[in-house]
Amino acid sequence: MDTKEIKSTVSNLEKALDDVTILKLLNILKEGVRPSEKLLRETKVGVAVNKFRTNNNGEINSLVKEMISKWRDAVQHEKNSKKKAPAVVPPPSVPKTTSNGNGASEANKPTHPRNPKIDGVIINMYDNSTRNASVSALYTALAIERNDKSSHILTIATEIESEVFKSEYLAVNDNYRNKLRTFTMNLRNKKNPDLRGRILSGSILPSVFTKMSPNEMAPEALKKEIEKLNKQNLFDAQGATEKRAVTDRFTCGKCKHKKVSYYQMQTRSADEPLTTFCTCENCGNRWKFS
Repeated sequence: MDTKEIKSTVSNLEKALDDVTILKLLNILKEGVRPSEKLLRETKVGVAVNKFRTNNNGEINSLVKEMISKWRDAVQHEKNSKKKAPAVVPPPSVPKTTSNGNGASEANKPTHPRNPKIDGVIINMYDNSTRNASVSALYTALAIERNDKSSHILTIATEIESEVFKSEYLAVNDNYRNKLRTFTMNLRNKKNPDLRGRILSGSILPSVFTKMSPNEMAPEALKKEIEKLNKQNLFDAQGATEKRAVTDRFTCGKCKHKKVSYYQMQTRSADEPLTTFCTCENCGNRWKFS
């Protein structure tokens, strides 16, 4: 019986006046109801049937007790089964390799997102919740589109966090949080898989990565464009004339549009990178980076 049929039978049962009809309806419910906690709650069939528990008719009384006992046992069994069922953690995909044309192998992208919880990785290794959260964020960022072993990703994430923690004289302060936020954002950039790959492959050590500037961590395509801009605008950047170019490489943090004009100037010593000044052509928002 479905929910609608049970509710209809319950309605008829509550209106029944003679014992024959009551017994008939009770037997229909006994045979048709497949009890579950959800079903009993939605239909309130148990409440309706239990009202006849003290009926003067012994046959009705016995049938009701039998039904209630049977349904109670079924619901309890359902609850016990849920408690005993182990949490299923999907294992990381087994990496398949393809040639990259240079004799090396590259792992295919995983088919599901990864994070410590999904991978079954324990990151609560410190008494400080902020440090644990930092390791978790770094793990999730490093694991984007990667099939590396969970243990290896955790090791690299832990080493990066440790380097930042040591650089702040073993303190969790605003500088610590800002640095971890910057590193995590750069690692999470889906357009920068090369950075994640180089760190996880060991070509960039955690101790080196935590000393890299935003420009050094930028995607290769952006680095090349900035380098090209430096060459094209070197004369104007060093002079007084402000020469602007428009690109879709930058995103306005205010309105999220990508039509951005920019120019570059040498604002620090000669051996320092140029400073790039950006203006959103849509909303006029301005920012700079070096």
